[in-house]
Amino acid sequence: MTHLINYRKMTKFFMSLVIFFFAHTIGYSQSNQLEAKADTLMDQRKFEQAIDLYSAVIKASGLKEKSDFRTVYKRAIAYYYSENFDLSLKDLDVFIDQYPQMSQAYILRSFIYGQTGELEKQVESIDRAIELQPENFELVKWRGSIQVQRGEYAKAKTDLLQIRGLMDDAELETNLAVAYYSLEQADSAFQCINKSIELEAAYEPAYLYAGSFCLELEQYQRGIEYLDLALLLNSENASAWLYKGMALIQLKRTDEGCRLLTKAFNAGEDDAGDYLKEYCYEVYK
Repeated sequence: MTHLINYRKMTKFFMSLVIFFFAHTIGYSQSNQLEAKADTLMDQRKFEQAIDLYSAVIKASGLKEKSDFRTVYKRAIAYYYSENFDLSLKDLDVFIDQYPQMSQAYILRSFIYGQTGELEKQVESIDRAIELQPENFELVKWRGSIQVQRGEYAKAKTDLLQIRGLMDDAELETNLAVAYYSLEQADSAFQCINKSIELEAAYEPAYLYAGSFCLELEQYQRGIEYLDLALLLNSENASAWLYKGMALIQLKRTDEGCRLLTKAFNAGEDDAGDYLKEYCYEVYK
């Protein structure tokens, strides 16, 4: 079964590392008025206007001093937020050439590769950030979650177990559960799921993954119990409708299952279509 849960593309923690660099860049002089105005536009999320002003500052400076490259970094962030990823990467290349030891630049680069779906390059950038900040366990956790996405479950398990004792985190436990389950260690997977729920009872992905695991193991009633909890948290969770509908079909509760599968399909869960065709033809029509 394909897991339908999307991982968080970034966390406030990581983006704070990137923005933090605004105020703590390698000792530079007071920004000129034009750059200060660009910074204000960034705060106001007027990224295109900020880019124009940063570009003017860069042109005026000629990048003659090393400290001038801080503006290139700021423009890279503005390009990122405006989804001009290619231009953001170009600015980061220029900046990193001058400041190869600044981990925030590699973190920003990782965000970009995550957005463009280049997971291998994303991991390479996180690897570099971890080399520069080996004590930053959040980066290791992030890398582990990406390795789960890439299907590198053994590597993910190693990363996540490395930091498990250093932080209590529901997302970490759920990612570790996926790694364990995919390595055919179902008992350990459910231990992680239950730990995730214990840490954060309102963390929906834990219930959804538990439900999907149970369906694959043909433990349909147990799966419904997890999915009902997910629906208590969010009664409009289309993935929970899908999984619960599939479980109900297997339990021969066809009418209930077809109703949920129809809701899931109408909400955009295309995987419900095959079940509807096979078990609920009249409903599907």
